[in-house]
Amino acid sequence: MLTSPRPPAFFLHSQRSATFSSPKSSPLLASSEPSGIGLRAPSLHVQCRRVISSPNVEFEPGALDVLFQELGLNERETESLLTRDPDLRLKSIGSLRARVASLKSVGISGLELCHLVVKCPSVLAAGEIDPFILFVRDQLDGKVDPMQLKRLFMSTEPRFLAGFEEKVNLLTDSGIPREKIVHVLNNVNLTKALSLKPFEEIERLLNFLSRYGGVDLIVRHPPILNFDMDTHLIPRVEFLLELSGGDEDATGAVLRKLPTFLKYRVEHLESHVEFLRSFAGLDDQEIFRIILVFPNIVSASRERKLRPRISFLKECGLNSNEIFKFLTKAPLFLGLSFEGNIAYKLGFLVKIGYKYRTKEFAVAIGAVTRASCENMQKVIELFLSYGFSCEDVLLMSRKHPQILQYNPDSLEEKVEYLVGEMGRDLEKLLDFPAFLGYKLDSRIKHRYEVKKKIIGEGMSINKLLNVSFERFAKKKVEKLVHKPKN
Repeated sequence: MLTSPRPPAFFLHSQRSATFSSPKSSPLLASSEPSGIGLRAPSLHVQCRRVISSPNVEFEPGALDVLFQELGLNERETESLLTRDPDLRLKSIGSLRARVASLKSVGISGLELCHLVVKCPSVLAAGEIDPFILFVRDQLDGKVDPMQLKRLFMSTEPRFLAGFEEKVNLLTDSGIPREKIVHVLNNVNLTKALSLKPFEEIERLLNFLSRYGGVDLIVRHPPILNFDMDTHLIPRVEFLLELSGGDEDATGAVLRKLPTFLKYRVEHLESHVEFLRSFAGLDDQEIFRIILVFPNIVSASRERKLRPRISFLKECGLNSNEIFKFLTKAPLFLGLSFEGNIAYKLGFLVKIGYKYRTKEFAVAIGAVTRASCENMQKVIELFLSYGFSCEDVLLMSRKHPQILQYNPDSLEEKVEYLVGEMGRDLEKLLDFPAFLGYKLDSRIKHRYEVKKKIIGEGMSINKLLNVSFERFAKKKVEKLVHKPKN
């Protein structure tokens, strides 16, 4: 009886038993099989041991299937992977399992690992992966966010992982503290910031930033590393530098206060500056001064915040120069919520007697921008509890507007010291409300005790506290020298 000759082992790629059951579907790969009625035709799969000349490759029957089943892939997904990355067939099962274990050692496991392998099968075969994982695991203590690593593997060809360690070391050698480097890596686009960016370009970026705040800017806002030098970083810094009149120190001061300033496009910055020029009547030097004290002005909406706030100041009678002085002293006025903050404060000021939309009213609202509404209410209630009227509070705040933003507990201590230890009437505060702005221990108590020993009780608290430290020390010495002996 004649039989067909058996094909050699190397000719057969796989051998599977015939089955009438279809493979389980998976959401990871869309099915390419046509829909039909009734049973599908049985598919015949053949499997054998592959014979390859490399001594490191030893497949056992079904070994690849078992490995991928353990990862959560079904039969159809496995075939798709092997078609897209034939190099997987050239790897030994041992090396593939070792790669899987490496990926799990840096936190990529379960469904995330399955998804990564489906989308990027080269992660199991590429030789550049192992040195990268060893660096992340051993030198970075495995603390890099697994999702960061997964995104990197999925968006970067493995060949671009070469040199990753040297680039990270460049960052630490340039001054980023070792304990902060993982924070930086977890908050950048690793593909843009490191993998695809040449070593020399990162070095150039670090050298450029050294004039304006250096690596501290990167630690505080890591996405700076994502920026392209010529299209993003340099134009934005040069715009601010030009606005400052070429003052690198002042430009650096702005960036150190708000490193996120660098994320705004030049077009956005230009539109804010032009608005302040045309609507508020400010010149470039004044605009830069405002940016210097309040860099977040570039994040404030021109139409929702800047225009109505500056319109309010104009309605209060402030001219361009007065608007400039107001904004440098109370820049938060531009950033606070109107409904949740400013509106309440306006109400308090009107209740104690301020006339709406006057310069005096504008000065008062500027003085309380840093205080919370709750704190402001407690201060007013404290004065009322001591017997002061709303008219008295109005009089004191006109003379010393900051009085409404002080800590109420601190105010109470000073009032008690004024009445109890210094023996003065509360009415003294109507004449000299600034008394409540001085520090109790280092200024009020200290000076009172010193002067009390020299001239006794009857001293002017105004002169006692207003005089500078140098003049006070000089007068103290003069009084001691000329004090008559008994």
